[in-house]
Amino acid sequence: MDDFGSEQRQRLLAVYRTTIDAVAGDRVARDYLEKEPPAADAVVVAVGKAAERMMKGAAEALGDRFQKGLVITKHDHLGAACDDPRVECLSAGHPVPDEASLRAGRRLLEFLAEVPRRSELLFFVSGGTSALVEVLPEGVGLAELERATGWLLGSGRDIEAVNRVRKGLSCIKAGRLARYLAVRHTRNLMMSDVPDDDPKVIGSGLLVPHPPESLSIEFDIPDWLQQLLGRVPKAPDPADPCFAPLETRVLISNRNAREAAAAEAARAGLKSRVDERVFTGNALEMGRRFGKQLTGAEPGLYVWGGESTVELPDEPGRGGRNQTLALAAATEIAGRNDIFLLAAGSDGTDGPTNDAGALVDGGTVQRGQEEGFDPDEALRRADSGSFLEASGDLIHTGPTGTNVMDLVLGLKV
Repeated sequence: MDDFGSEQRQRLLAVYRTTIDAVAGDRVARDYLEKEPPAADAVVVAVGKAAERMMKGAAEALGDRFQKGLVITKHDHLGAACDDPRVECLSAGHPVPDEASLRAGRRLLEFLAEVPRRSELLFFVSGGTSALVEVLPEGVGLAELERATGWLLGSGRDIEAVNRVRKGLSCIKAGRLARYLAVRHTRNLMMSDVPDDDPKVIGSGLLVPHPPESLSIEFDIPDWLQQLLGRVPKAPDPADPCFAPLETRVLISNRNAREAAAAEAARAGLKSRVDERVFTGNALEMGRRFGKQLTGAEPGLYVWGGESTVELPDEPGRGGRNQTLALAAATEIAGRNDIFLLAAGSDGTDGPTNDAGALVDGGTVQRGQEEGFDPDEALRRADSGSFLEASGDLIHTGPTGTNVMDLVLGLKV
């Protein structure tokens, strides 16, 4: 992670790092399985941005009871778990699916068919799953899937709305994958990256029953996208026997990350104030709101968690929702030497960039302007990343092994 120099910035970065470590996938999987080990030898599937780390923790906890595993994760997110000869590892595209996502879907179905009848299946799901693994209906190809995903990501819709449309294009989402379990006892173990921790939304609910009303799309979509929907098999009814042997549990969420941030603040001697609500909404508005709140706040660490949205222009620049939120906050705290704000994805990525987010302060706007950038123009063009690179405020972590939405940390000294 970059060295920003300022003691206060380093304090915020330390809280962020410790928080991410507390909710890392290997720790989550290992802690759970040590408390609730399987009754039989286990086969493990892990899908999502945190998949490799969750597989690592599961293999460590299971020991000799671990038979084999399949990891499906984002490109450049493979790690030590893949050194285990019992583990097969695949990577695919995110946030826009690619041909590897379709290959991963085909391999997932083959792998499930190979699971021994007497084995217990452990299925770890984390954020990113919706793009990373897919099985399409006849007549829908990668080009259509890429186009649909691009429109959805630029629409400004929240993750639940986006996933409702994705489910209408998939042969495995919305519980359809449960049909491939052959009524085998399966634990569906989830890391939540959605505001209300709804299993139907996490990873588009591959193994979760969906009442029909949960699949209705109640907002306008383009005609070409409407024509693609409805070509998939109907989602199984919640009473379908395929769900009978399934146990679904959300293991960790953004709430745990906020709690970890507060605990680290206490260890560092900082008084913390944690917003118990998960924030959603426009990233510009969220950033300005947080910035204004900090200007009138008492000294201490302020912790928010959630996920904002950005409505992209036709030709967006560089950046993601956290960079947008951070730059918007920077315009509110400009000139202050007592306020710092960090906005970053827990997964180490922010939109289609390799940056986790940004850490801004009262000098951010001036530093960017001195390099020839205008903050309002950057926000209008969805080019916050270019501004924040010029001001020296981007955060780069690489893959973190977790995905529990975003964290915003504000420090008032």
